[in-house]
Amino acid sequence: MAARAKRQRAKAGYMISAVAELYKLHPQTLRLYERVGLLKPSRSQGNTRLYTDGDLERLDVILTLARDMGVNLAGIEIILNMREKMIEMEHQMEEFAHVVQQSCRGGVATLRSGRSGMRLCGLIPG
Repeated sequence: MAARAKRQRAKAGYMISAVAELYKLHPQTLRLYERVGLLKPSRSQGNTRLYTDGDLERLDVILTLARDMGVNLAGIEIILNMREKMIEMEHQMEEFAHVVQQSCRGGVATLRSGRSGMRLCGLIPG
């Protein structure tokens, strides 16, 4: 029962007034970040904005870029998009490395250098 309540609280998130107070922002600033697409808070049944822990982590990055580095909103959007793409590429590289490891373990004791070793691992056609 307690775990269920905790899960629901985590989903519910934080209201705009609490987030604004926590980060020393005006609520209009949060609304602006939402309007330009930097933040995407969920909504309650009563249409109240609810910010999750993920939203707050993203807001930390936004505020670091804006306050500490002087990046404008357009620049922040570009940086956040690039950051998401880099994370996605990291996951793809990890998956690829896993596939290569599995492929190379499948009966190949030693690899020759260059294309022949890659051919043995199935990375390039033979």
